[in-house]
Amino acid sequence: MTLSTPLLKSNSTPSCTLCLANSPVVLYKNRYTYFHCLDCGLVFANPDERLSPHEEKKRYDQHQNSPGDSGYRNFLNQLFSPLSEVIPPNSFGLDYGSGPGPTLSVMFEEAGYRMNIYDPFYAQDSDVLQKQYDFITTTETAEHFYSPAEEFKKLWDLLKPGGFLGIMTLMLLNPEEFSSWHYIKDDTHVAFYSQKTFRWLADLWSAKLTFHGNRVIIFQKVSK
Repeated sequence: MTLSTPLLKSNSTPSCTLCLANSPVVLYKNRYTYFHCLDCGLVFANPDERLSPHEEKKRYDQHQNSPGDSGYRNFLNQLFSPLSEVIPPNSFGLDYGSGPGPTLSVMFEEAGYRMNIYDPFYAQDSDVLQKQYDFITTTETAEHFYSPAEEFKKLWDLLKPGGFLGIMTLMLLNPEEFSSWHYIKDDTHVAFYSQKTFRWLADLWSAKLTFHGNRVIIFQKVSK
């Protein structure tokens, strides 16, 4: 079912969790109240309604992904393939949000790249966040960001000039179809992006931006 009424301004509207603008409007309500930022295009769940870290981790513990799963490898290849075509041999990468069964990092290691992994629940080695990387991947992770502004700044600061940030998340094509979108059925998904959102980030960073289908976004940090 699509929206049949105009977007309404909430009485207690939070700032956008990405661009921090005060323009969000209520887009949809079910398990959460979802706000749509009219400045950067982000749709995000009300920060006051999100799962606790304990509840969130319980959901992730149910994931069965692993390097031995050929179907999962094929899924991740949507990012692996275009990114591996542009990063130089022997590059040093970080898989951010690697999850309980790190797999993309294994795929890059098998292709000859050096990799670190980080995950706030399963690989909490903060030392890896003190290094600089030639490329960074975050697959099916950005939709879980409680604070996209902080997370993306962190990743961009970890990237060397000339480096690549590869993101894999299903983009929202039409806000009016948000209420029937299968991607919102996972209650760990709290941030939803569109091409408009990623173009806003590219402008913020003065970065090169390419889209590969509706799920893969690659930024390049322009050398200064």
